[in-house]
Amino acid sequence: MTVLITCDSISKSYTSHPLFKNISFSIARGDRVGVIGPNGSGKSTFFKILAGIETADVGVLSQRRSLRVGYVPQDSILPSKSVEEVILEALESDKSLHEHEKPAKAAMLLSKLGFEDFSQRTENLSGGWKKRLSIASEIAKAPDLLLLDEPTNHLDLEGILWLENFLLETPLTYMVISHDRFFLENTTNRMVELNKTYPQGLFQAEGSYSQFLEKREEFLKGQLQREQSLSSKVRREVEWLKQNPKARTTKSQSRVQQAGKLIKELSTIQQRNKQTTAQLQFQGNDRDTKKLIVATNIWKSYEERSLFTKLDITLSTGTRLGIAGCNGCGKSTFLKILAGEVQPDKGTVKFADGLKIAYFDQQRDQLPPDITLRQALAGESDVINYRGQSIHVNGWCKRFLFSPEKLDLPVRNLSGGEKARVLIARLMKQPADVLLLDEPTNDLDIPTLEVLEDSLKDFPGAVVLITHDRYLLDQICSAILGLGPDGSTDLFADYLQWESFQANRKAERTEKEALAKPQKTVNRSKEIEPAPKKLSFKEKRELEQMEASILASEALVKQIETSLSNPALASNPQKFEELCNQLHHAQLTLEQLYARWQELEAKQVN
Repeated sequence: MTVLITCDSISKSYTSHPLFKNISFSIARGDRVGVIGPNGSGKSTFFKILAGIETADVGVLSQRRSLRVGYVPQDSILPSKSVEEVILEALESDKSLHEHEKPAKAAMLLSKLGFEDFSQRTENLSGGWKKRLSIASEIAKAPDLLLLDEPTNHLDLEGILWLENFLLETPLTYMVISHDRFFLENTTNRMVELNKTYPQGLFQAEGSYSQFLEKREEFLKGQLQREQSLSSKVRREVEWLKQNPKARTTKSQSRVQQAGKLIKELSTIQQRNKQTTAQLQFQGNDRDTKKLIVATNIWKSYEERSLFTKLDITLSTGTRLGIAGCNGCGKSTFLKILAGEVQPDKGTVKFADGLKIAYFDQQRDQLPPDITLRQALAGESDVINYRGQSIHVNGWCKRFLFSPEKLDLPVRNLSGGEKARVLIARLMKQPADVLLLDEPTNDLDIPTLEVLEDSLKDFPGAVVLITHDRYLLDQICSAILGLGPDGSTDLFADYLQWESFQANRKAERTEKEALAKPQKTVNRSKEIEPAPKKLSFKEKRELEQMEASILASEALVKQIETSLSNPALASNPQKFEELCNQLHHAQLTLEQLYARWQELEAKQVN
C-alpha cells in the first residue's frame, strides 16, 4: 500500500494556546479517513498543514514526490465567474489535456455533480451549490489526496445523500472532517480523533464510525482502569513516604524517585480522563395549555414560486417536529411564520395566550460581531439569572466550555462552533414554551451534539427543528414534515420514512424522464432513390442481421458514454482521450449502419 503523507511528531500552537502536540499520523492510497475532535482541537489547522497552507511549529511532514493535494475549506470562497469558467480554470493545471478537450471534461464533471446551467454565476449560487462547485474544482485538478473540511455544512439532506453516493462511487483517497455521524458511518473506512484525552494526542481505528466508537470505549475504559491502579499504588507510596521521612539509603532514594514518577503519571492520566462537556438545559414554562401554536391552511410563495400550500400544523406540549426538504423549499420561511416574523399569504396562525418562543436563527444575525463574549453571554451585567438562580458570568461561560480568560474576546474572533454555543447559551436564559431551531448543529462538535440531544429530549415544551444532521432528527423527532420542491407537503413518522419516500419519488421521476425521452429511430420519411438492382442473397442475409448489429452498436455507444461519465477519469487523461476516440469511432460506425439499413430497405422495396 502506497503511503502518501506521513506526519512525525508535529505540533502547532497559536500564541500561548497549544492546539496539538507530537502528532504522528500517515495516510495511504485508498484510505477514506474521518476526522473528529472537540471544537478547538486543531482539526482545520491540521488539514491546512497537510495541504501546505500552514506549517507545523515542530515535527516533520513527509509526502510522496509530486503528490497532488486538494483542499476544500469549510467556507467556499469562489471567484466571480460562471461555474464552467471555474472548472476550466482548475483544468489549466492538467497539461495532458488538449485545449479542445477541456470544455468536454468540464461539462462531464459539472453534470456528474448535478449542475445543469453551466453559465450560472458563482455569486448567484446557494451555499450548498458553492460547496459542490468547490469540490468539483478540486477534483478537476486530479488530486492524489482530497481534504474536505465540514463538506456537509450548507448542504440540505438531499445534497448530503448526493455527496455520500459521490464519494462512495468515486475512487478517491480522502480525509473528511465532519460532525455528521450518519455521514461518517457511511463514507469512511478509518477514523481519527484529535483529542488531548489520548496519550499521543489522537486515537485512530480501522473500520466505520460505529466500530471506532466501540474501540474508543474499550481504550478509555482501559485508561480509566490504569488511573485506578495508579491511584492505589500512589496511595501506598505516599503512606510509605510519610512513615519513612528520614530514610535516605540508596534503595530508599530509588523508591522515592519511583514514587515521584508514579505521582506525575497519575496526574497526567487524571487530566486526560477528565472530560468536560457543555451543560445545556433549556428552560420550559409550566403550562397546562394543550395547543401552543395552530397553523391552518397556510400558503406561502416567493418570487411567484409556491413554497407550500394548504399546510396544517398543530404544536402541542411534547411535540418534536423535524422539517426536511431541499434548499429553497421554504423550511426557514415556515419557521419564521411560526415565530411570527413572517406572515403567510393565506391561512391563519394562532398562538396560545402569553406564549413564549425561543428562536435560533440559521444566519446567526442575533449575534453582533463587535460585542465581547462577556456581553454576548451576560449583557452589561456580570450575573445571569437562570431558573431562579444567580450565576456569575465566569461560572456561566464554563458551562459552555469557555475559559474566563476569553470573556473580553470579540465575538468575531470566535470559531463557528463557539458562536453556536453562545447562541444556545442565550436561548437557555429564556423561559420558553416553544423552541424553534434552524440549523443549530452547524460547527458543533460531537460531544456537544450529544448533550444538545439530551437537553431537547428533556425540554417540556414543543420543539421544531431544521437540521441536516440525520442522527439528531432520528433521535429527537417524533414526526417529520417534508416540504417538496413543487410546494407539496407530507407528514412522516420518522426520518427514515421520509428518506424512503424521497428515494421512491426520485426513481419514479427518473422512469418518467426515460419514457419521455425520444428514442432513436431510423428516418424512413426521407425519399431515397430506388436502387437499380434488387437485393442479392448476400444482401438479404445482411439486412436480416442489420437490426442486431444496430442494437449492439447502440449498446457500445451507451457503454462508452457511461465510462466517460466516471469522475475517476479526471486522474487518468490518457484513458479519457482513448475513450473519446473510441466513442467517435463507435458513433461513426452506428451512422454507417443506419445509412446501410436505409439503402438495403430501399432496394428491398424496389
